Amino acid sequence: MKILLTLLLLTILFLPTHAQTITKLDGSTTSGAALDQKINQLMQEAQVQGLAVTVFNNNQPVYKKAFGYKNYQAKEPLKTGTNLYGASLSKAVFAVLVMKLVEEGTLDLDKPLQTYLPQPIYTFKPQTKWHDNFSDLENDSLYSQMTARMCLAHTSGFPNWRWFEEDQKLRVKYKPGAKYSYSGEGLVYLQVVLEKMPGKTLEQLAQEKILKPAGMAQSSYTWQPRFEQDFALGHKQNGELYPKDKDNEARSASTLETTLEDYTLFLQAVLQHKILKPATTKQMFSPQVRIKSVKQFGPLSQRDTTANDAIALSYGLGWGLLQSPYGTGAFKEGHGDGFQHYTIIFPDKGSGVILMSNSDNAESIFKYLLEATIGDTYTPWFWENYIPYDYKQ
Repeated sequence: MKILLTLLLLTILFLPTHAQTITKLDGSTTSGAALDQKINQLMQEAQVQGLAVTVFNNNQPVYKKAFGYKNYQAKEPLKTGTNLYGASLSKAVFAVLVMKLVEEGTLDLDKPLQTYLPQPIYTFKPQTKWHDNFSDLENDSLYSQMTARMCLAHTSGFPNWRWFEEDQKLRVKYKPGAKYSYSGEGLVYLQVVLEKMPGKTLEQLAQEKILKPAGMAQSSYTWQPRFEQDFALGHKQNGELYPKDKDNEARSASTLETTLEDYTLFLQAVLQHKILKPATTKQMFSPQVRIKSVKQFGPLSQRDTTANDAIALSYGLGWGLLQSPYGTGAFKEGHGDGFQHYTIIFPDKGSGVILMSNSDNAESIFKYLLEATIGDTYTPWFWENYIPYDYKQ
């Protein structure tokens, strides 16, 4: 479906005009007007229905806008306060929650998680449709070695999701701690253990420790009736709409509902140490495992390369990490049906960007958006599979 440029020029601006000078990592600057024009151009050429962007300078948002539509077919504009399915951005929020519990002394990163429970995890009666059912692990000899550090660093040994296994059963595929292998199941296992320790749900813990302290009033790990007022639908590559999924049970790895406004508050809280102490944040952004794979997912995730050695591609505690002339870059992606997101912050520079979209075409402009917003040429776009829409091999 062709998206007309005149329609994409519909933008929602919430920052005053005097704040529209944007400084990139290398010290060069661009204007808000120039960035508006570039974003509209890219969205038109790549057929991206909706996009929300925040840029940080000096640990503060200096540019925050929404472009396009929350529902292209109905021509309903996307706003910075429109609800967006966060997908795996959920993991970054959960990582800060876990590190807060570590900071408070509730959790030890290196204590096997099973030892926090009075009985084997596989003997607990499931309380959800599926994600806290660990009965498949009854004859497993490795799961009891998993720690919170391993789960956050994606070295737990679990698959990404049990549903991707041929028999759809949960198993430990690699020795815990031995290698990087992205795993939503690892984060959910950590979540379930935490929920059984203090007797509070993920949603309760997140609201208490992260969402309310950061001022994220429009965020939740489950769908809330108040989101009905203004939410985005995901768009397929051809512009058709996905139905909105509103019945997800709270999962640490994948069910965050949020807005650009709220996620901006979250990253601002991380950059300004409003929730975690500087030492804890530094620990969270410390490399735990080097990543050598050609791509993050798919068959090429099993093949090694030296292509990302220059940025020392690694995983920290809940965040991907890279090294640049401007210090560590801490990044997190989000990818689900009709929703594609990417965030990266450079704490030493107080710089960063949030890209949130309700289009399956959005990742095809992420490389160019990162360059246009903060001059980020370090994100491993090929590893992320952010292949540009006009890419020619």
